[in-house]
Amino acid sequence: MRQSELKAILKDHKLWIQSEGKQGKRAGLHGAKFTGAYLYGANLTGANLQGAYLVDANLQGANLDGAKFTGADLRGAALRGANLDGANLTGAYLEGADLQFVNLRDANLEGAYLEGADLQFVNLRDAKFTTNFKKVRWFNSATFSEDQLPWVVLNPKYPQWAHTLKWVKAKADAA
Repeated sequence: MRQSELKAILKDHKLWIQSEGKQGKRAGLHGAKFTGAYLYGANLTGANLQGAYLVDANLQGANLDGAKFTGADLRGAALRGANLDGANLTGAYLEGADLQFVNLRDANLEGAYLEGADLQFVNLRDAKFTTNFKKVRWFNSATFSEDQLPWVVLNPKYPQWAHTLKWVKAKADAA
């Protein structure tokens, strides 16, 4: 995809967000190829990026709230400070991705490949993930829901960083 096409899609998506879906068009980037794309600070709230190829893309500070990344390839992507609240990353490939300071609250990371990912200072409250978490490179100072404890302790670095982690009540317990 050419940069001019991407720019037009982002412009339509912005209008779609601002008009609450009455104008513009939701970004449909299903299966798009964006190797090394520069999407710093982009607003892709609710966008469909299923199966997208975003290897080494720069998505730092991007708003990806509720975006669909099912099966997307985000190897080496820079997502530092991005908002992925409620995003669906089921089966996403995040090997070596920089997820520092990312909001992954309520995100679905089930089946996501996280080997070598950097999750320092990440918010994983009420996120869903599987045993692939044991291969995460860094997760010190992260926030987890108490119900995630069984998955987190599987990581061999858990004893080293246990004192830096923040534990909060899970959704089911909150009330």
